[in-house]
Amino acid sequence: MGASTLLAGAAGGLAAVLQMSGALKTAPLLDSLPFDLTTASLALLLPALAVVGATRRWTVSPALALPVTAAALLWLWLVLAGAWSSSSLVAEAKLPEVALLAPAMLAAGLLVGAEDTARRGFCRFCLGIGLLLAALIAWGASAGWAALARDLVRGSVHHQLAGLALATAAALAAVAAVEARGWLGRLGWWLAVVALALAALLPGGRTALLALLAGVAVAPALRLRGGAGLAWVLAVPTLVALGGLWLLLHPELAEGLRTLERLTAEPAGLEARRALWAEALRWGGEAAPFGLGTGGFGIAAGYGEWRGRYPHNHALEALAEAGLPGLLLWLGAFGGAVLVMFRLAAVVAPARLARIVALVLPVALTIMVSTDLGNRMAWFALGLALSLAVVARPPRPAWPGHAAHV
Repeated sequence: MGASTLLAGAAGGLAAVLQMSGALKTAPLLDSLPFDLTTASLALLLPALAVVGATRRWTVSPALALPVTAAALLWLWLVLAGAWSSSSLVAEAKLPEVALLAPAMLAAGLLVGAEDTARRGFCRFCLGIGLLLAALIAWGASAGWAALARDLVRGSVHHQLAGLALATAAALAAVAAVEARGWLGRLGWWLAVVALALAALLPGGRTALLALLAGVAVAPALRLRGGAGLAWVLAVPTLVALGGLWLLLHPELAEGLRTLERLTAEPAGLEARRALWAEALRWGGEAAPFGLGTGGFGIAAGYGEWRGRYPHNHALEALAEAGLPGLLLWLGAFGGAVLVMFRLAAVVAPARLARIVALVLPVALTIMVSTDLGNRMAWFALGLALSLAVVARPPRPAWPGHAAHV
């Protein structure tokens, strides 16, 4: 294995740590690291990807033109929209993420998703991180979860981010399960899926649980394709319904499953989001056609300079703060990525398509109910989705027989 291949695998692992660093940094035992995991992984990832990018031959589909152009124009428009924003603090925090970090994350997602070794490394590390977090959540539930729960802000952030990592890992494990040969290998992967699903029931992430179920249903179906794939899609909700019925008949077993408790007994989260969505729609209309300006939603809605009060929906945030041009560009970028995936689904290798969907689907669901336009995970996931339109190949040998000496 050449040094370039090793570096590509390392880049994939670093990208996974960066993508899941929020969950790792807020997890018990890992929250006291003497360095910032996000900064460290990003600092190591960028030069590694630069080398990978320079040592591969890249083939780019014309389908990439629309979403990438729309994303670039959206970043530019959001910067311009900062000129008429009433916000100073939120805009000051968000604009560097939009103008500098978002393009880097999209490019990183493109490279990692397109290069085979980097993509495999990314998937392996995502699986490992998910299993690690599942173990930490199980430990926290039995030993130290009460201490974490006392810090409501930190606990809320952790259950959202950890749930996202668990959902991603479960979808990847389900894909590996349908690919495995022999009953022992399949059993091992299915036990991993079950362990990750049980862990997702503990911390309270409702969107993450839905993302996990969607990922486990859709990603393996894309790997199987045809009638087997359709049967898989139908089987998963049937099994979930049977499991839910069993818990209803045995309510004592559901005690302590915080996610289920929040699904059935805490409508406040949904009501709060509905109020934010309605407010974003109202201000999108009142501030049409150019919006409130980047970061201006919190002040207009009466929350002040508080970044935590954003519309909790990417499309509505683009409409409220960047107006109709912002919404159209957001649709061109993210909606364009969906079109790219549908367009290339029939020609991309099933294993690659299934894993990209497993990696992207949880983030796609999350950005519709949480995170703002400055969130790096959303832009990295957009790059992963668009990577289906890119193929990376090793460089041609410089002279006959050169490959034998590399």
